[in-house]
Amino acid sequence: MFQIQDTLVSEEILDEDFTCNLSACKGECCVAGDAGAPIENHEKETLEKIYPKIKSGLRPEGQKAIEEPGTFVVSEFEGLETPLVNGKECAYVTFNEKGIALCGIEKAYREGKIDFKKPISCELYPVRVQKLSKFQAVNYHRWDICSPACALGKELQAPIYQFTKEALIKKFGQDWYDELEKIAQLYKDENL
Repeated sequence: MFQIQDTLVSEEILDEDFTCNLSACKGECCVAGDAGAPIENHEKETLEKIYPKIKSGLRPEGQKAIEEPGTFVVSEFEGLETPLVNGKECAYVTFNEKGIALCGIEKAYREGKIDFKKPISCELYPVRVQKLSKFQAVNYHRWDICSPACALGKELQAPIYQFTKEALIKKFGQDWYDELEKIAQLYKDENL
C-alpha cells in the first residue's frame, strides 16, 4: 500500500490489468451478488431527482423494486445502496436484445436525458473505496465473474488505474490522479 493525500492505495490497482468485456461477461456484475451498488450520501438526492426522467427506460420489475423502498435502500451495515429486483439484479439494470445487462441510468445519460452517469461506485469498478477512520482505502475487488475483463486487460496491457482513470479523477481529483501516475511510473521502473 502507498499513501496519496488521505487515501491508502493498494499496489494491485497498478499491478493488475482490467478492461470490461461485456460481450463475454454479459454485465454479470450488475446481476450477481447479494447487495446493490454502494451509493454515496450526496448521490441519494440525485437518484431521487433523476428517477422520473429515467423511469420509462427501466424494466417494470425494476420500477417496482425502486418505488416500494425508494431510489436507494439502507443496507444492514447502514450503508446506502441501490435496490435489488427480488434480491438479485440491480433495480436500475436493463437488458439489451443479446441479454447483456446495462445500466439504465447510464443509458439515460448517454441519451442526454440526465447529466449523472451512474453511481461513482459503479464507475470505479473494480476499484472499491472503503472509509477508514482517517483514510480511505482504495482497493481492487477481485471477482471471478470478471475473469474475461482481466484477460482483455492483460491483452491490452491496461492496468486498473488506467481503465478507471476518469472515475478516479471524478472521485479524488486531477492532482490525486497525477500523483498516482507518478507513483505508477516509479513502481514500474522498480519492478522491471
